[in-house]
Amino acid sequence: MSRLHNKTAIVTGAGYGIGRAIALRFAAEGAQVLLADISETPPDDGATTLDLLRDAGCSANYLRTDVSVWEEVQAAIDHVVARHGRLDIIVNNAGIGTAGRLTETSEEDWDRTLSVNLKGVFFGCKAAALQMLKQDPHAGVRGRIVNISSQHGMVAAPGSLAYGVSKAGIVYLTRQVAADYAEDGIVCNAVAPGKILSGGADSSVTGMGGAMASDDQLALARSRTPWPRLGLPEDVASAALFLASDDATFITGENLMVDGGWMAG
Repeated sequence: MSRLHNKTAIVTGAGYGIGRAIALRFAAEGAQVLLADISETPPDDGATTLDLLRDAGCSANYLRTDVSVWEEVQAAIDHVVARHGRLDIIVNNAGIGTAGRLTETSEEDWDRTLSVNLKGVFFGCKAAALQMLKQDPHAGVRGRIVNISSQHGMVAAPGSLAYGVSKAGIVYLTRQVAADYAEDGIVCNAVAPGKILSGGADSSVTGMGGAMASDDQLALARSRTPWPRLGLPEDVASAALFLASDDATFITGENLMVDGGWMAG
């Protein structure tokens, strides 16, 4: 039986990159998936995630969702509950990147990055938890929250102050939610990607919200990563699947590194 058979899930930022890979993997494992993103069209104007899922015979829907707006996050929860009766999983993946050191970061850039990356995860956790508290537990679990952080939530993000702070906040938020709601049967963990390529040799989807990585940045990433390749969105999707599934028992509040050993070196 598939690992997410008869489970319902929301994946934010599911239009491309890591979010798309997670949505595809969850649906392939039997989940009913709601794709919650600010746009259905990927940056390359290719096939939408919904098209890919429906072509594969999977059950999914799309709802335009700005995660920095509470009412839109709540609408995504309501959509799933109205269709399926409960919410089993939410993956808070949506994020953006803004480059700039402290003295180069404007108030506007700071506010926008923190609003999407951190407040968006706060909204996703809160709206999901409010629903999960109403649900009967299955094997002691009322629901699972998976947040996408970053290795830059653990170490500095050179030249990207607001991004790094937002990801560090996600790590703390994950631990706090896990500790506060464990007795209620709500599981909360995070996945922290390292350098993740979007599938081509030159584009990076982690660290700057899909921005192209320079040759120097890729060379540094390869030199710092012990594993003999950089990561792919599917690597992150596999980790998210584990944490979203019933295989992840007695695990909550963790920030699972998916970085090819970067942080171990």
